[in-house]
Amino acid sequence: MRRLTTLFSSEFLEEHAEELGVVERDRKLQIPAFVWAFVFGFAAGESRTLAGFRRSYNATADEPISPGGFYNRLTPSLAEYLCDLVEVALDEVAVPDTVDADFDRFRDVIVADGTILRLHRFLADAYEPRKGEQGGARLHLLHNVTDQTIDRFSVTDEKAHDSTEFDTGPWLKDRLVLFDQAYFKYRRFALIDENDGYFVSRLKSNVNPVITGELREWRGDAIPLEGEKVHDVVDDLYRQYIDVEVEAEFQRREYAGTQSWDTKTFRVVGVRNKDADDYHLYITNLPREEFLPADLATIYRCRWEVELLFRELKTQYSLDEFSTSKKHVVEILLYAALLSLLVSRDLLDLVTEQADDELVFPPERWAATFRSHAQLILHELGEHLGYSPPPLLERLIDDAQKIHQQRPILQERLA
Repeated sequence: MRRLTTLFSSEFLEEHAEELGVVERDRKLQIPAFVWAFVFGFAAGESRTLAGFRRSYNATADEPISPGGFYNRLTPSLAEYLCDLVEVALDEVAVPDTVDADFDRFRDVIVADGTILRLHRFLADAYEPRKGEQGGARLHLLHNVTDQTIDRFSVTDEKAHDSTEFDTGPWLKDRLVLFDQAYFKYRRFALIDENDGYFVSRLKSNVNPVITGELREWRGDAIPLEGEKVHDVVDDLYRQYIDVEVEAEFQRREYAGTQSWDTKTFRVVGVRNKDADDYHLYITNLPREEFLPADLATIYRCRWEVELLFRELKTQYSLDEFSTSKKHVVEILLYAALLSLLVSRDLLDLVTEQADDELVFPPERWAATFRSHAQLILHELGEHLGYSPPPLLERLIDDAQKIHQQRPILQERLA
């Protein structure tokens, strides 16, 4: 349990809650138990309900909280507070490197991607959908494949493009970023290169850069490619690999009222897909001396990691199940899910440290294991923190009794 209290000490949780006004002066709410109830309550059970989180809190804290008292504490300040905790965890959590040794030259391997979360139709104004009446949020993530955790995240409405949430800068130095076509921009690729970073992206079908040189010689009557445009010749080729330099033209960001044009040399690689009888085309700035075409195809498969991460969030933590019509409650549930994921990863780091070196822990199998043990972990954590919840029978009576006395139940109607 010391691992968890090192990640979030009770003193830090209480002090930051006071700073943001999450706790009231009466101090009836025990904020460490409240936070951990959301973290482990989100991981456990078949569905994540506010009533379920309240039960997790009442099973942990010294004194139970009523349904009304619990719901009254689900405020925008709590959403801001949980968001801050996610930011803290992002800086602290990392699982031992599981990336192939060929990637050792990179500081990190990063995958940029986003996923859509369906919301209540009453939230269509706060989270504008691309179409239809149902609200839609988009979760943008930078997934660190090297550390098996999240580097950065943001939440926008569904209409916001993934590409707008990716910022270039010095942080890219020595990092490799893997993009899907939603992030494709020559200017972005140029800025990554100029910040001493690396990238691999699929080449879009509607861009057609000019080939300026071939990086591999072919014997016999090979079709010369220099001076041609990539998509103009690719259908005429049958070689296993394409490996060429291309020149891309793009506009720089506007400065002092003017926007200048620039050119940049990149590398385009094609790996033949025998089943579809075509090429998978990639654009990159990785050098051929270190990364052959087959290596690039292998590297790009790491993008699947973020798809597994989204699947884990949606299947294990029910990230796409939002029945509330309140914006701040959606944010509370979203940040609770991310906290559950990050705490899970922190415990995976501990398990990996303690286990034999030859043991492997697949992320999805670990997620299912963490979820099945979440309530047990919460119980032991409560004991470690010195909480003494009411007896079980007392909690059962409190949870099971009728809340709305004026509303008859079926048996009373039939009596």
